[in-house]
Amino acid sequence: MPTARPVRRPARPRRSVNAPVRGGGGVQVERLISLGLAAVLLAGCSVAHRANERPPEPPRPVVPVPTVIAPPQPQGVDGRVGQSGHHACTAVAAPDNLVKRPSSKWVAKPFGWNDGGLPAFDLCTLVVGGLPAVIGVSSLAAPPGALERVANTLGMFEPADKLGGAARDLGPGARTSGRGIVFETTNRIVRITTASGLPDGELLRVAVSVRNAVPKVLRPARQSDAACQLSNAMAERFIGVLVQLRRDYRVNGALTCIWGTTEATVAIVESLHTDSIPEASQTPPPRSAPIGRPGYYLPDQGELVFRNGRRVVRVSALTDPPREIPLESLLDIVEPLLPLFLR
Repeated sequence: MPTARPVRRPARPRRSVNAPVRGGGGVQVERLISLGLAAVLLAGCSVAHRANERPPEPPRPVVPVPTVIAPPQPQGVDGRVGQSGHHACTAVAAPDNLVKRPSSKWVAKPFGWNDGGLPAFDLCTLVVGGLPAVIGVSSLAAPPGALERVANTLGMFEPADKLGGAARDLGPGARTSGRGIVFETTNRIVRITTASGLPDGELLRVAVSVRNAVPKVLRPARQSDAACQLSNAMAERFIGVLVQLRRDYRVNGALTCIWGTTEATVAIVESLHTDSIPEASQTPPPRSAPIGRPGYYLPDQGELVFRNGRRVVRVSALTDPPREIPLESLLDIVEPLLPLFLR
């Protein structure tokens, strides 16, 4: 009899390492593997997304904004020489001033100027017993709250009554300090400041004299020069409304242009002296400006100053409430006049 051959069963195929594992445990392993792969992919996408993002900008340093009172112009600026003519100082030094005065002599310097501040003041110098006092009358009618704002900026916090009984003629809001006084009359703000200080009685006599003279020395709001008209459109664009104040004039050939309202003032003051720019000696030095030799931008004063040959030009802008004025805005304002200043 032939020998019976054993029956061969078909070989079971080998399970691939990637083949799904049957049963509950296999499904759980597969799910874990899928989650792991997804996490890796998401992490890679997140890294790529962050790589494409712009790095965060470093925080900008806080820049102090200019105050509403214009900083004093350096000596030698032609705008400080001013214009000849009748002003508050010549009025109080005139023989018809009926305020009783002691033997000290009052002498008015012949020139006046405008400080281009906010509010802008028409200024002059009165020498009282050999001591100079700067008298200013606001160029525009004072809006509500302006007197207190000016007094606070000048550091005048004491009631003017401390100077004597005649202070009642200056109104209830009059303030004083050891070196000056500020009050309101005829809807204008008057400020009187001295570098060395005057005796209380003398300061009060000057203040009462100016109060009596203000109605006689008020100037028209508009005084324009054809050269300043070149920058008129840019100044009005910055201010945002039709300007109420113009103070344009020439002194020894140097040009001063001022545009203003009760909320903003723009000023361009030219000097024809060869003096240096005092701001250059500050520590740290001011930020350089892309104009002039040299040129500086002072954001804390809202000012651009540059020199070209014998000409020094100052461009300033002040706003209420105070804000930082970009360099580009100051360059735009002065650009139409550059052919004149850089010739």
